[in-house]
Amino acid sequence: MNMSNSKHEGQLPIINQKELQYTIPISFRRMENLHIVFWLFKDISWCMVWRPLGIAMIFPTLIISVIIAYRTRQYVSELCHNLAITVWITANSYWMISEFLHFDDKIVYGNIHYKQLAMIPFVIGVLILTYFYAYWKPVHKGEIETM
Repeated sequence: MNMSNSKHEGQLPIINQKELQYTIPISFRRMENLHIVFWLFKDISWCMVWRPLGIAMIFPTLIISVIIAYRTRQYVSELCHNLAITVWITANSYWMISEFLHFDDKIVYGNIHYKQLAMIPFVIGVLILTYFYAYWKPVHKGEIETM
């Protein structure tokens, strides 16, 4: 784990052990902020039923989410939360597409509709966070993490 106090652009986020401060390089913060913009445009498009824009916004939203998760992989707490966000966006995007293309209420099997298949990535996100809070965090009590 990198415990230096350098703040050069492009470096991984660091934790200063003395001050217990989590520092995010400005290039990471800019990407996170841009991610929020894309995410909002995706959800506004869903709400306003602007199909082409909503579907187009899936790609930058998901791609940036994956990049953020990859860049923070050295901290299990950050990785788990960012992976949960990625699968949340995946579930949310699938749900949006199912409504846009009008197959959300069609039956997959029994009483299960296509829209409800979004529960698969939602549950994966919950399982990732359950792993972190119920297993990893208690087992690694003495390790420096962001949570």
